[in-house]
Amino acid sequence: MTTSTKAYEQLLLKLKQASLLASCSAVLEWDEQTCLPPEGAEHRANQLALMAGLVHEQATNTEIGDLLEELESNSAWDEDSYEQANIRESRHDYDRMTKLPRRLVEELSRVGTLSHHAWVSARKQNKFDDFLPWLEQMIDLKREQASAIGFEGNQAYDALLDEYEPGVSSELIEQAFRPLQNELVKLVAEIQNSGVKPDISILTRSYPIDKQREFSLDAAEKIGFNFKAGRLDIAAHPFCSGIGPGDCRLTTRYDEHHFPGAFFGTLHEAGHGIYEQGLRKEFFGTPAGNSTSLGIHESQSRMWENLVGRSRAFWNLYYQPAQKMFPGALSDIAIDDFYRAINDVRPSFIRVEADEVTYNLHIMLRFELEKSLISGDLKPADLESAWNEKFQEYFDITPDTPAHGCLQDVHWSAGLIGYFPTYALGNMYAAQFYQAANKELGNLNELIEAGDFSTLKNWLNQNIHRHGKRYRANRLVEVVTGETLSHLPLMTQLKQKYSELYNL
Repeated sequence: MTTSTKAYEQLLLKLKQASLLASCSAVLEWDEQTCLPPEGAEHRANQLALMAGLVHEQATNTEIGDLLEELESNSAWDEDSYEQANIRESRHDYDRMTKLPRRLVEELSRVGTLSHHAWVSARKQNKFDDFLPWLEQMIDLKREQASAIGFEGNQAYDALLDEYEPGVSSELIEQAFRPLQNELVKLVAEIQNSGVKPDISILTRSYPIDKQREFSLDAAEKIGFNFKAGRLDIAAHPFCSGIGPGDCRLTTRYDEHHFPGAFFGTLHEAGHGIYEQGLRKEFFGTPAGNSTSLGIHESQSRMWENLVGRSRAFWNLYYQPAQKMFPGALSDIAIDDFYRAINDVRPSFIRVEADEVTYNLHIMLRFELEKSLISGDLKPADLESAWNEKFQEYFDITPDTPAHGCLQDVHWSAGLIGYFPTYALGNMYAAQFYQAANKELGNLNELIEAGDFSTLKNWLNQNIHRHGKRYRANRLVEVVTGETLSHLPLMTQLKQKYSELYNL
């Protein structure tokens, strides 16, 4: 065994120990969002803060730094190898974490837990002022985090963005978003002026919750989520938690009078889960066993939710089963009417329920606001009014309640600032990956209509999931598609689909 090989094995051992501890925290966090009694929030906050501190202590052990230095000076592994990826990304994470004092890490965790519960209550009661003190605390803490990493003022946001999309700056995000936004605004206007207005009341009929659960569980399993290695529960805001090999937890929320919410939300989270289940188990705890970025993660969820789940091919297969499951709601509805309803495009308040076309505008709005919050240009106390003004500017409608406005998302309560842009990036990545898969596999619509989801899933497993962090996001796009990131595949897909639906 060479010296570098020995050092590498020692590094992996320490990384896996820290990851095992972090996975214990993930179970506590899942339990918090699904099972925790309201009066247990403060105790859970203290538990999670302690765990965050212990994980930070292990992840910033000076021995990891020494091993990385040794490996960086002696490594002979190829740049695209899993070994070199583990060294590169471990260095990136180690340098970030060692700049953060344990006190700050614990406080971010503690406040995040309490803030989440305050958000749940404020959202339910439509009282932004109840959540405001927690938002102020969280923004102060995230600024402190950015400063500790080495970013101030208008650049502070980049430190937070880097946690979710390594190597990407807000400037690069703006460059990617600008042409997409321009094209989307044009398409939305064309659709609004088309005169076509699908009957979306179809989707607000009675869809019994037990039947929704049965129907969505079946669909999630059919597309490839393994329920022997995962489960589905209820939470205030849907999420996926990849706790570790063989344990992936999905959540959703149900509304008897809104079919798309739970169904497409479950497909979305199942897409995340398929990615988690596609990571190589033997690499658990190392960068090679983690997703490359949240943008890539979102590409998988948005692909299964929209490119597959909202396709005509999917409902050619699934509409008759849907009619049998929900006879009271759908027995008298033609498939064409249902298909138009689930692909209705119109300005709406709720991001997670937005259509494919307007969804990215929701993301761009949040991107602008959270950048301003971190830079100090926007005070938390002014967020509600700023949100409503910008929403009117983007969508020509004004939220009627805080729950339909700035209180609708869980992210800021949990300190997930810098996360939002990854959704729009994910849509761009998804369209590009799907286009590449279609070229390589043949007509995906034919496969989907025939009930063959495994061909696409296996392609994603091989081309994306198994790589972990072997490649960073932009490099992965090039490896998989042969092209750099572009908004064009997404716009091509949207224009083709919605031109047919709206007679454009």
